[in-house]
Amino acid sequence: MKTAYFRFLPKNCNFAGFMRPLFLAFIILAAFSSCSIFKKSSGPSTNFNKVLKSTDYTYKQQMAEKYYVNKDYNHAQLLYDDLYRVLKGSEHFEDIWYKYAYCAYYLKDYINAENLFKGFVEAFPNSPKSDEMDYMRAYCFFKESPKYQLDQTNTTKAMGFMQAFVAQHPNSDKVKVADSIIDVCRSKLEQKDFENAKLYYNLQATNTAYLKAASLTFNILMNTYPDSQFSDEYKLYLIKSEYLYAIQSMEDKKKARLEQVLTDCNDFNDRFPESKLKKQVQEYQELTNNSIKKIDDNEQTKKAG
Repeated sequence: MKTAYFRFLPKNCNFAGFMRPLFLAFIILAAFSSCSIFKKSSGPSTNFNKVLKSTDYTYKQQMAEKYYVNKDYNHAQLLYDDLYRVLKGSEHFEDIWYKYAYCAYYLKDYINAENLFKGFVEAFPNSPKSDEMDYMRAYCFFKESPKYQLDQTNTTKAMGFMQAFVAQHPNSDKVKVADSIIDVCRSKLEQKDFENAKLYYNLQATNTAYLKAASLTFNILMNTYPDSQFSDEYKLYLIKSEYLYAIQSMEDKKKARLEQVLTDCNDFNDRFPESKLKKQVQEYQELTNNSIKKIDDNEQTKKAG
């Protein structure tokens, strides 16, 4: 049975001879198609270069607007960069600066965008768009905020500028979003500080001085974030650090440090009466009382002897 692919070939046909003209025809068609595609793709680039080199700034601004509306921020940015320098002080300058800043933002060039948003507010303090640009400046720092394990400089700046924005524009429709961003930044900074404090605690095996550093750091953590939902956990770490540091201290300092542990255990019970960690604190309270009793007993024995 003959293969179905060759059903429509003439009888006694030389297959190679039959396919050769078809192959040549295909090559010619492909060549024409590629030329057509090349011309089509090279057109916009050529047209844009003409716009970029044009000294008709009204036309250039119209084209920048067209690119901007169509979300072609790469081309729009190039045109606005030229217009920004040439039309400084003109009636169109505010709108040019506004869109030039947003081009940088949409292209994720947050460092440049932040600088442009800041400059806009300084140049046009009475503009109806100034509060928006003030917000966007702070938001650029937020976009640059990394994971909590990394340096949190931009997180700190984002929170600070958002707080300033809320204070300066209390009636802005962006206040609610700004408050939520402040909360996110604060949580990230808190997590960073908590991990640093735990690092000191976990290094206790190498040097007992790290326990002292841990207790100080957890105390600072609680004062920095007094309304944290994890305050009871921070307090427990503080108690554990103080207790372990106290029992490894010199005899003449041990009792005073253990008494400080008891003070913090009592403070925990007063502040967090419903905490799930209360049982652990009571265990450390009992251990501390036993250690103090042992010290007192030893002193009594020495006096008796």
